[in-house]
Amino acid sequence: MRGRIVLPLVMLLNACVPASHPEVATRASFAQSTLPPMKSFGATYPVAPVRSNNDLALDFIELSFQMESGRELPVLTRFETPISVRVTGAPPATLGSDLNRLISRLRSEARIDINYTTNSNANITIEAVSRADIRKVLPQAACFVAPNVSTLSEYKSARRQPKTNWSLLQKRERLAIFLPNDASPQEVRDCLHEELAQALGPLNDLYRLPDSVFNDDNVHTVLTGFDMLILRTYYDPALRSGMSRGQVAAALPGILSRINPRGKTKAARFATRTPRAWSRAIQTALGRSISYSGRQSAASEAIRISAAMGWQDNRRAFAHYAMGRVLQNTDPEAAQKHYLTADRYYARTPGTQLHRAYVATQLGAYAISKGSGSEALRLIGPHIQTARSSQNAALLSTLLLLRSEALDLENRTAEARSVRLDSIGWARYGFGPDWAVRAKLREIASLNPLKG
Repeated sequence: MRGRIVLPLVMLLNACVPASHPEVATRASFAQSTLPPMKSFGATYPVAPVRSNNDLALDFIELSFQMESGRELPVLTRFETPISVRVTGAPPATLGSDLNRLISRLRSEARIDINYTTNSNANITIEAVSRADIRKVLPQAACFVAPNVSTLSEYKSARRQPKTNWSLLQKRERLAIFLPNDASPQEVRDCLHEELAQALGPLNDLYRLPDSVFNDDNVHTVLTGFDMLILRTYYDPALRSGMSRGQVAAALPGILSRINPRGKTKAARFATRTPRAWSRAIQTALGRSISYSGRQSAASEAIRISAAMGWQDNRRAFAHYAMGRVLQNTDPEAAQKHYLTADRYYARTPGTQLHRAYVATQLGAYAISKGSGSEALRLIGPHIQTARSSQNAALLSTLLLLRSEALDLENRTAEARSVRLDSIGWARYGFGPDWAVRAKLREIASLNPLKG
């Protein structure tokens, strides 16, 4: 089993700052009427990573020969034949188009021979089931992938048996992905991208990767240019199932020199590995099952380890972001200092534009709560296009809603109404049902002191 956890560790879009008036209704005329139609994204234009091939090789080995649990994988495994994908269960209406776009990208960007099929002998079966059904099997998972099964009932019977043990695989022939059919369209798509990528390739996540879905921070919601390069490497003719770590390492320089020529002259960063103590501290700080003091202590420990490791990258930023999330309901001013610190470290790390957009939601929300529309507009403005190009509808709608409240504070009422209307189409994709969209509208509106 390899799965996406139910909630992102930190990048939740609710609770920007404490909302003192959650019952406040939006001024928009559609507050109690039919909402505008859902919006959706078109083609994806990912940015190719500019990375040293030395670094890419180290990332590839660590992603491919280790599970997230730390368990070592003895050999590389992949599909050795053209790959077929089918959908079963009760899929939501948006899954088909999202899957078609993803398969097209995998074919063109990762050069993988993969196609949709309706045949029952498909290599990969995507079964759409309820969230409740998934949680009966794995309580902390939003979705997951498992080898050598095709249905959730088959997985239940074979769980903890050798056939579903990733470390015993020699090659991949049949896998199943279990997606929720009652989540928001974006959550379903996010699960689709992450789980299909792991059905095809690496099973590990690395916190040090800022521009990848192979990262437990769950910031990226669609496969990035880095991810496609990793998958293209995975299916290069020079590799095959059964190769050892040493054999793959020996083949990587030639592969990467051929498919990523710019990386030959790029200086290596040689990023350090992430200690498990830091990962545990982050997960504890952002968990919901322990006390406030326990979360605060864990966030402090993550910051301490980050400093001791000498990190200046996204991991140090993430530790400060986590502390901001812990503090924002009890000490908003202290939380803002940690968000600003996080933003400074993100700004030093290539590939973290999307991370900075998430930080901007917190900083912008705080500015609105203080009645500073101009400051909020300055903070939010640079990141709207980032959310759009990253195809993150939940983040995009949140930024637009914050912008609309900031415009209201500046007495730019007509612009505010137009931006708010635009945001709702994206919110319907990002947050799902009407009640969730209306809750997001109320939450953001409650930040505005003019509406208190």
